[in-house]
Amino acid sequence: MYHSPGSGAYLFKPSGDAWPITEEGGQFLISEGPLMQEVFSYPKTAWEKAPISHSTRLYNGENTIQELAVEKEYHVELLGPDFDDRELIVRYKTDIDNKRIFYSDLNGFQMSRRETYDKIPLQGNYYPMPSLAFMQGSNGQRFSVHSRQSLGVASLKDGWLEIMLDRRLIRDDGRGLGQGVTDNRVMNVVFHITLEANISSISNLVSSSLPFQPSLFSHSVGAHLNYPLHAFIAKKQPEVSAQPASPKSFSPLAASLPCDLHVVNFKVPKPLKFLQQPPEDSRFVLILHRRHWDPSYCRKGRSQCKNLANDPVNLFNMFNGLAVLKTKAVSLNLLHEDPEVMGYMEQFGDIAREGNVVMSPMEIQAYRFELRPTQ
Repeated sequence: MYHSPGSGAYLFKPSGDAWPITEEGGQFLISEGPLMQEVFSYPKTAWEKAPISHSTRLYNGENTIQELAVEKEYHVELLGPDFDDRELIVRYKTDIDNKRIFYSDLNGFQMSRRETYDKIPLQGNYYPMPSLAFMQGSNGQRFSVHSRQSLGVASLKDGWLEIMLDRRLIRDDGRGLGQGVTDNRVMNVVFHITLEANISSISNLVSSSLPFQPSLFSHSVGAHLNYPLHAFIAKKQPEVSAQPASPKSFSPLAASLPCDLHVVNFKVPKPLKFLQQPPEDSRFVLILHRRHWDPSYCRKGRSQCKNLANDPVNLFNMFNGLAVLKTKAVSLNLLHEDPEVMGYMEQFGDIAREGNVVMSPMEIQAYRFELRPTQ
């Protein structure tokens, strides 16, 4: 925990280094089952009620992403005046010789190289971490932390990675908010931690000035954390039908998408006018992002991957039981359809009309089309 009497909503100005708040004692609860093993820790601290408790989980499941990651969940309660001007962090200490260099993403889209400098104060070495941060050793060993909320991250010593969990500050820092940060709520912070080994022959990986990219497996871990599957249960029993029961499965896609192709959004741009629009209009929009990934780590996503987007994906054959009509590429704001305006070659529009999606890594493309049930 940092003591930060000079910090505010927009400023991070700790009075010194962070100190550990856990003391000898505390409680552990270990539970094991066929699907999950969990260790719950309620540490003893100087306060009667600890501001944090945490769980460490290992999942069992053959050929699943979850079994290859460690889940950490922190229950944070930075409430009340006892924690005024305090900033709570979690610090991971490893034997990775990262030379205080690490990487974090920019808006979940690309990675940026981060380095700790002695010539600037501690707060200048903190960087944003929207969803992922990792550090890498000279032997290629990589330690990654995936998050489902945006946080601050730093690597102040060799092999260390610390992440800000919550802050409670009573001072207005004069940057426009007009108050401190005292509206804290109970919160749960969830991380997925992975450890990967480089399978290429490149040496001295840390010294590179270019930003590294996540592996395909790392992208999959982040997707499972940030795009969870939601289950909805009906309150009423469905009516009994004389027809034979349909299989209890739902598959909207005719086949799996390539592993490096991510569906950013699939929507109806004007839902209130959907029924009033003529069927001739293309009323549906699909936005796709082809991820950039490092092939020197788990080339096939640890056997989870069946195909990549090196070959075109055809929109006409994408959906199960639905025919795709009137396909055309549009700009990301859905206002333009001219390939030149969108910065593409003229042939791009012809390819899109044929239903083919051709994307390079790091590209985001939008397509408008109409859907009809197949007879």
